[in-house]
Amino acid sequence: MVFKKITLIGTSPESFDAAADDAIDRAEDTLQNIQWVEVDELGVELATAEDREYQAEVTVAFELEE
Repeated sequence: MVFKKITLIGTSPESFDAAADDAIDRAEDTLQNIQWVEVDELGVELATAEDREYQAEVTVAFELEE
């Protein structure tokens, strides 16, 4: 088996959990064979957001097809 990892950043005005879920949901919609997800970093955007924007950087690992 061979796996590939990619990094995604999910966002949410609600919470870090919702931001991570945003990234994971998008990965599940667009990738096949997802095996695991790692939450790498959390942050809050203040400069350009009207309110706080929670961000979660996640690494998604999926198995490559033969």
